[in-house]
Amino acid sequence: MLKLFLWTRYLRKKRIVLLSIAAVALSVSLLIIVASLFSGFIDAFEQSAVETIGDVVLSAPTKFAKYTVFIERLEKMHTVEAATATLSSQGLLHLGKGNVRAVNVWGIEPARRAKVTGFKQSLLRQKHLAGDLSFEIPGQGDRLEAPDLSGTRPASGEPELSGKDGLTDQIGGFVGIGVLGEPDEKTDEYDIGAIEKMIGRSVVLTTGAVIEQKDSSSSEGSLRFRRKTVEFTIADIVFTGVYDLDKRFVYLPIAHLQSILYPNESDQVADQIQIKLRDPDRSGQAERAVAIIRGVWQAFAAEQLGWDQNLIRYTQIETAKRMQSRFVAELHKQMGILLLIFGVVSFSVVVLIFCIFYMIVRLKRRDIAIMKSCGAASSSVACIFLGFGFCVGILGSGIGAVLGYVVTKNINAVEEWIRIIFGLKLWKSSVYMFSKIPNEVNWASALWIVLFAVAAAVIGSFIPTIIASITKPVEILRYE
Repeated sequence: MLKLFLWTRYLRKKRIVLLSIAAVALSVSLLIIVASLFSGFIDAFEQSAVETIGDVVLSAPTKFAKYTVFIERLEKMHTVEAATATLSSQGLLHLGKGNVRAVNVWGIEPARRAKVTGFKQSLLRQKHLAGDLSFEIPGQGDRLEAPDLSGTRPASGEPELSGKDGLTDQIGGFVGIGVLGEPDEKTDEYDIGAIEKMIGRSVVLTTGAVIEQKDSSSSEGSLRFRRKTVEFTIADIVFTGVYDLDKRFVYLPIAHLQSILYPNESDQVADQIQIKLRDPDRSGQAERAVAIIRGVWQAFAAEQLGWDQNLIRYTQIETAKRMQSRFVAELHKQMGILLLIFGVVSFSVVVLIFCIFYMIVRLKRRDIAIMKSCGAASSSVACIFLGFGFCVGILGSGIGAVLGYVVTKNINAVEEWIRIIFGLKLWKSSVYMFSKIPNEVNWASALWIVLFAVAAAVIGSFIPTIIASITKPVEILRYE
């Protein structure tokens, strides 16, 4: 009871102790904010890959047919929840006179893709609609005038893909929001209202594929690039929040893209299968699923496609997180170095607590002498000051944890206020990939930071505690 009384009394009477509590609180909050923002960025990076391409990705060295048969086999596995196919290409998107963008083109199955990834939540229009995703165009019955296609006509001998009298065939497609516009330099936000008005607008995509031509005079063929121009209507706009994806991707129906790139293929073709697992977070589940999927693929490729073992071996089957593992490992290293630097700087708290407690011991020698003369043991005196240091660590780290939590959860608002007051934009999606700063608190790191802060406070009070415990009451009270 006496110890508690003295701790409370020192906290109330010695205001300088509040300085040590504030130092602990600021150090703890700083380390929690840094650890949370860094780990949040890493988690967002890994999760964005899962939300974009699924838990497991199968990338073939070349396009392959009968992918529906392979997907049926996959979905019979107890570890696989759903799978979808993708056919990829590159192209130039013509948005108007003088406005041409280089894009990646993905042929997708929207309804299936929504089951494998978080694709539906990234669509501006259809994320609020019930039912399956589709390339259906708003006002499907209204035919739209075709844009000026000067300079983007198909090569000689290739068919036009627009309808009669310059009217479109109403092929729907999705376009990334960054393809249609750039975020504001000051706010880093898109003009959603203006961009949504582009839904229903007709645009032109120039793409193509490399084809092999057989030479009658030789057993070897020659490769030639065949250009194709397709006109489609923007059915929806994709806003994933990941700058690189929003700026580069266009999505078309996979069957339609195949008819453009490979018109002579009778079977459905794809070059990538994206897979969602039933329980990917369970320990070792993803790796076991990859091994099983690899076995299913090897049997399918040998039986249905007639591929030899060398071609099968070049097929990559990996989890989305493992595909990002090298970059994530480097981010973890940078986070560790940054926390070490801040930790060394924050260790000055130990010195500050030592100075404050040493001063208290020197000023309270009479109290120490009186307690010892009344029969208090040196260990009891030591416990008073050591426990006082522990209380300072608990109070400071508790306040720091609360402050770190509040700042982390409201980091986007803090960044916005800095922009408004100082005109300085600290976070840009074009630099840091994401449109918003990750704001989830890393409680595992926060717990370790709090424990180290309490330990640092106890260490800082250790030497003054020894001085107090060895104080001799006779030498002090002789002159009092």
